[in-house]
Amino acid sequence: MDVIVERCAGLDVGKNEVVACVRTPRPSGKGRQAQLRVFPTFTSSLEELADWLAANGVVEVVMEATGPYWKPIWYVLEDRAFDLKLVNAKHVKMVPGRKTDMADAAWLAELLEHGLLRGSFVPPPVIRELRDLTRYRKRLIQTQTAEQQRVQKTLEDAGIKLDSVASDVFGVSGRQMLAALIAGERDPDTLANLAKGTLRKKIPMLREALRGRFGDHHATILKITMDHVAHLEEAIASLDAEVDRVMVPFSAARDHLDTITGVGKRAAECIIAEIGVDMTRFPTAAHLASWAGMCPGNNITGGKRHSGKTNKGNRWLGEILDQCAIAASHTRDTYLAAQYWRLVRRIGKRKAAVAVGHSILVICWHLLTTDCDYQDLGGDWFARRSDTDKRRDHLIRQLHDLGYGVTLTNLAA
Repeated sequence: MDVIVERCAGLDVGKNEVVACVRTPRPSGKGRQAQLRVFPTFTSSLEELADWLAANGVVEVVMEATGPYWKPIWYVLEDRAFDLKLVNAKHVKMVPGRKTDMADAAWLAELLEHGLLRGSFVPPPVIRELRDLTRYRKRLIQTQTAEQQRVQKTLEDAGIKLDSVASDVFGVSGRQMLAALIAGERDPDTLANLAKGTLRKKIPMLREALRGRFGDHHATILKITMDHVAHLEEAIASLDAEVDRVMVPFSAARDHLDTITGVGKRAAECIIAEIGVDMTRFPTAAHLASWAGMCPGNNITGGKRHSGKTNKGNRWLGEILDQCAIAASHTRDTYLAAQYWRLVRRIGKRKAAVAVGHSILVICWHLLTTDCDYQDLGGDWFARRSDTDKRRDHLIRQLHDLGYGVTLTNLAA
């Protein structure tokens, strides 16, 4: 097999050490030679690894994506002039019976020198920083939601039905009532009179809803939970400010994505954090959808099509696209809503959401590639592009089935 890369290295990455295999031509010029060394994963040792690779004239370096352990090595080597490749461990299976760290590193180096490896997408440093911020913000929002649900569970346990009357337990009125309960107030009339604005119209109902068996242990749990909710709100606000700072160079791209139906500012930030803004890394929208795991699987053997479920891709991106698809389905007279409800009848809501999420991702690729805003095709797009005669005949048959006679008049005439 031809040698594509003369001087290359394969790294088997672990938590505490990294095994490096360098493959270079022999000094005699005939054949190839391999050198193996083990380095601890401390930063100083990784710098020694980089120096050793440079001393051997290594041009390309490959490593497997093993949890978070590859990242410190990548960051050290990234500052040097190496062409780095990160590969999926599932795609680089070892020959059975030779499973050792040394053999793994040698196998990676051998595959690389023959040009048999394709690197995964690793975003540039500024996008990685944005990705860390948006992912952590999402986790805090999920924790905040869980704590708010805990508050409602505590109230339910105490027989307080505040959420049955107030649409937002954590609004101004609701928070004042919760604070009064924590402070020891138990009188339903006093608690109901804390209502503000339009909620005062429901004071009689509030008196009934706030009558329960709220005890001291409920107050203790509620106080700790509300303090945690307040802390999470501050942390999320701090992350929002930091995301806004990092997003400044990409504000135009974010504004373009914000024009897509169902995609808001926060969702646009998350999408950019996952795919970046440079779409040259993905030659076509189909490449991006395949990388994200948002396109149907292709599994045909012997002329028979097997499961077409989507492959595992970027789950963070998949979750945000799914949320955007559901949001788009609730809009009126839009292309994405029409696509969603058209597919729901045939494949169900879950698969329809994935299909619309795929469409949103394709739209994102085109907007980032052409640097423009989204132009909606309209909710009647599918009706306009369908065969008019077939649609007319189908509707006539439906009316006949309902017992109606139909006489058609051409309005254009």
